[in-house]
Amino acid sequence: MKNITIGRRSFFLGAVAAAVSSALPATAAHASGGSSGPHVSFATQGHIGEVIVNPYSIAPLTAIIRNGGYELTEATVRIVPKPQGQEIKYKVSRSELLTHAGIPVFGLYPDYMNTVETTYTRKFHGKTEKFTDTYKIYAAPVYHEVSGSPGLHHNMFETKVTKVDAKFSDRLYLVNNLMQQYAKATRAVWNNPMGGAMEWNFYPQNAIIDTKGEVRWYMHVEPIYNVETIYHSGVMMGFQQDEDGNLTWGYGQRYAKYDIMGREIFNRRLPTGYADFSHASKKIESNGHYLLRVASDGYKRPDNKIVRTVRDVILEVDGDGNVVDDFRLFEILDPYRDNVLKAIDQGAVCLNIDPANQGKTLTAEELAKQDQNDHFGDIVGSGAGRNWAHVNSVDYDETDDSIIISSRHQSAIIKIGRDKKVKWILGSHEGWKTPYQDKLLQPVDKNGKPIKCEGSKCEGDFDWTWTQHTGWKVRSELSKGDVIYISAFDNGDARGMEQPALPEMKYSRAVVYKVDQKKMTVEQIWEVGKDLGYDYFSPVTGITKYMDDKDTMLVFWSTAGMGASPEKAGKLGRLHPRICEYRWGDKSLAVDLTLWDTCGYQAFPVSFEEAFSKN
Repeated sequence: MKNITIGRRSFFLGAVAAAVSSALPATAAHASGGSSGPHVSFATQGHIGEVIVNPYSIAPLTAIIRNGGYELTEATVRIVPKPQGQEIKYKVSRSELLTHAGIPVFGLYPDYMNTVETTYTRKFHGKTEKFTDTYKIYAAPVYHEVSGSPGLHHNMFETKVTKVDAKFSDRLYLVNNLMQQYAKATRAVWNNPMGGAMEWNFYPQNAIIDTKGEVRWYMHVEPIYNVETIYHSGVMMGFQQDEDGNLTWGYGQRYAKYDIMGREIFNRRLPTGYADFSHASKKIESNGHYLLRVASDGYKRPDNKIVRTVRDVILEVDGDGNVVDDFRLFEILDPYRDNVLKAIDQGAVCLNIDPANQGKTLTAEELAKQDQNDHFGDIVGSGAGRNWAHVNSVDYDETDDSIIISSRHQSAIIKIGRDKKVKWILGSHEGWKTPYQDKLLQPVDKNGKPIKCEGSKCEGDFDWTWTQHTGWKVRSELSKGDVIYISAFDNGDARGMEQPALPEMKYSRAVVYKVDQKKMTVEQIWEVGKDLGYDYFSPVTGITKYMDDKDTMLVFWSTAGMGASPEKAGKLGRLHPRICEYRWGDKSLAVDLTLWDTCGYQAFPVSFEEAFSKN
């Protein structure tokens, strides 16, 4: 009886397989399993193997066309655009074909039957053939976890395309945004040592959009992210595309590297003794090391209190994750310089946004009282264990083995050498004590003539940066020898060490400075943003970055609209981050994209050549 049952089952399965086969297109082929398991059938298209959508689980708009056991070379991929859409076309290196055991497909439209055209050379036992195949690949709609907030209307932001010059029509922008915090994110806390920034926990929204406003890639984070746990949550930030084409970033207690298909290269916990990655990572291309903005996990203060510090350590690790060096800013700088701390709008401290505290500032007495208690953590305050520095970017200058940091809560861009000594400070001269006074850059005009400053305000158009982001070296032939160019996103809060009479008087700038490191001077050579006014004031976050492939300045007004709306009695306005590109030295827009109803952090163009063709 047992043998009869099995026979009937086999007959039934064979019939089902035959029926499925007859229902498939005539061009479809089948592969089957072997002796290790039951018979398995799947459809194939073209002249090689099957299609696997989302092959590494975190990039649903990617696929791999398996090699089918053949050796593949000379492959190209073209995603046929929607009507009036943007074409994605790229060559695939032999290394990538081997790494993925097939042809990697990137840039599928979500909730759409995509047409993918491929060309390749197939080798098999001495026979070489060239093929051109067309594939039909459906990709599912975009899906993210959501907070359930009534202000959330879509699972992905909406993009409005205002302007894209023809030269920029091939652009693809990686957008690193943050979704609203929700209840799950509050279930994990640090308790020993005191303080830290672990509770700062927002769900990620990472995507790549084209110049038509279409989503062509996004990260489904669930396989590598759990908002309810300490060591698998945190804010995903610091995205970079390295020269090898892969993406690096960090989140919470981890730093990671994946290729654009979603394949893990590494995903590591921070070394013991360090905690709370956020904001910034930077690969040192010359040696493969990584600079990570972290905190000290267990620093003993002069008063013998042991704390987790907050956003004030730059960690250097090698390619294997070993600690090479660290820059402990609470020992290098003055953690008790409080001039900026007393001027910051307490309604917008990084992403701790509270419209009820708009315009409120801290007094010297309030800051002094903090050291009389154990109130440590991600709060504005002076001294190690509080958010006195708030470093939001780190760069590396290979010419003299130095780092360049942006310290939001000091309103300063600072260069520090390997010897842990400050080389120069680009920022207001107020409040800096010995030995930092000799490191302050002197503003000059285009003729090298000193610009007069009183307090934190200078003559003419020159201005310092205020609670800025992204103090980066411009990597071009301009930066050479003693002269380097520094780009920054000047958020503009506490401009001039004060709050304006009316909130709507605030504005943000993108700015480029020319620094003569020998003469210790700084010249402002380019800025945009004053004319945009309060509508594009970004109280927190933002990016200004030189793009050498098209000789442009990219500007991301990442929290435009976050400022409290005067028309809504102190409630937040509607967020509309804005991606712009300006030709070098020009203030007219070449690209203008607006993202509605999302909180931005970072955006930059990604390169197909680096991702698929260089290796």
